[in-house]
Amino acid sequence: MHETESSSDIKIEDKIELYKDIFPNSDIPRIAWTSNNVPMDLPDEIYITDTTFRDGQQAREPYTVDQMVNLFDLLHKLGGPKGIIRWSEFFPYTKRDREAIKKVRERGYEFPKVTGWMRAKKSDLQLIKDMNFEETGILTSISDYHILHKFGLSRSQVIGKYLEICEETLKSGISVRCHLEDVTRADFYGTVVPFVKRLIRLEEKYNLPIRVRLSDTLGVGLPYPGAALPRSIPKMIYGLIHDAGLPHDKLEFHGHNDFHKGVVNATTAWMYGCTYVNCTLLSIGERAGNTPLEAMVMEYIQLKGTSNGMDTRVISEIADFYESIGYDIPSYYPFVGKNFTVTRAGVHADGILKDPEIYLPFDTEKILNRPPTIAITPYSGAAGITFWINRYLKLDGDRRINKNDKKVREIYEWVEKQYAKGRMTAISDKEMEEQVKKIFS
Repeated sequence: MHETESSSDIKIEDKIELYKDIFPNSDIPRIAWTSNNVPMDLPDEIYITDTTFRDGQQAREPYTVDQMVNLFDLLHKLGGPKGIIRWSEFFPYTKRDREAIKKVRERGYEFPKVTGWMRAKKSDLQLIKDMNFEETGILTSISDYHILHKFGLSRSQVIGKYLEICEETLKSGISVRCHLEDVTRADFYGTVVPFVKRLIRLEEKYNLPIRVRLSDTLGVGLPYPGAALPRSIPKMIYGLIHDAGLPHDKLEFHGHNDFHKGVVNATTAWMYGCTYVNCTLLSIGERAGNTPLEAMVMEYIQLKGTSNGMDTRVISEIADFYESIGYDIPSYYPFVGKNFTVTRAGVHADGILKDPEIYLPFDTEKILNRPPTIAITPYSGAAGITFWINRYLKLDGDRRINKNDKKVREIYEWVEKQYAKGRMTAISDKEMEEQVKKIFS
């Protein structure tokens, strides 16, 4: 086994721990609890990082070069002048990816910084060197599920190989970001902490930064400070800061959404000391997807009380771009799904007519450039029809009609007749336009 200088005193426990009491393969994972909690520790500065063109691209047909450049432009615009979206990572493997890297670099943006990704192989390192990356992520699978079943080696053998490639990368003048794959099923104090301590020794030796990405690869991480390791995100981050000696700004969290916890786990990572959270646009990623980047923009604003220069309206531009390249955004997807600002219930429409704040969490037109809208159904009532007409005719202030207007009543009766005949679908905007032109002319 390769030993880096002054690292042999930090021992890796060569045993196997699969936590079968927590992860019984024949059933849903269990939550184990402990009596000790850890305190919140939100860093002064927190950032978002992007893996749309790496992890996100593994879940869909590859982006074209132009598509990657356009999305990178939108990431830059969304992140604002302070670079809240700090970096975006790319594969170096295909001609298409390498061309995209060249093109986005030519944009000359300070942020997002362009970073690479590689396996723990010298052949991959050569690709990173050929592309002149200043930093690269390195896949360092850390659970015994991977060490035993994927590599068939002991922990110390695998960690030794990781340290060797990390040292080779640092010798080349390239900063390292170790991706601890499947960390939420790993032996935290037996493997994770000793490995991170050795990485810190390498950082001190070469005076180049090493970051650690906590990859909740199967989405089994938990946001509860009272949960036991290895699933507790708060305890994991606390342990790396206080027991391994890793500073806040060397920590990044990468989540998946298999158990609907991508957003809450990423937010928890911030709240307990992690400076960076890693995301993809629209949650596009393997299996159930990654932590959605646009959601973490909203979480950032809530936690910090400021957008810090981020332009949230760009979120709608990103959605429009995805639809333009044939991606079907689910109707009920938060912020950008077509139903996000649509109401169908008459009681909701009546409330929005009185004051939009009653049934909207924020000014969607100001924040997302998406005004509230109404879909006409059997449940829209006169209030829903009134809302639709005022929006269509652009009536505001004293010019707005109310739901007691006799012309509204005529359209309402027409709508009622459609559903009395057995109609099941919503009334289209085109049909409503025809009725409004007919009755209001």
